[in-house]
Amino acid sequence: MSQSGDGVDLDKSLGYLLKEASSALRAAMEEVLRPLGMTVTHYSCLELLAQRPGLSNSELARGAFVTRQSMNVLLQTLEREGYVTRPAQAPVGKALPARLTPRGRRSLEQASAAVRSVEVRMLDGITGPEQSEAFRILQSMIRSLRRGADGA
Repeated sequence: MSQSGDGVDLDKSLGYLLKEASSALRAAMEEVLRPLGMTVTHYSCLELLAQRPGLSNSELARGAFVTRQSMNVLLQTLEREGYVTRPAQAPVGKALPARLTPRGRRSLEQASAAVRSVEVRMLDGITGPEQSEAFRILQSMIRSLRRGADGA
């Protein structure tokens, strides 16, 4: 799979390996969430709302790595199905802050357990210190990339 010339050597590309790990993680999460009637984005939305109640559509979209339009469609579905509630009118500005309902909290409990099982599987064979170092390294990569994107 090695590429010659000025191309990227995929066998040695950390970026490619990170993308492959991300794809494998997402696939494993989708697999355990599917029987619960959820997608990763659905789960992410519920998890974000549990940790930060009242987030707007835009804030949820950023946190779940989807477009505002996609999040709006998901929120409408979650509201219709009784997982979240939003006020009929925005308390301030245009944002309709969303909150989990009791049904949303129960659903999230099951989903969180399923997702934790995937993370435990992913980290199998990696020691605590190695996990801490991986966490530190990934955070550093994110900071570096964001600094570059901001022009700083």
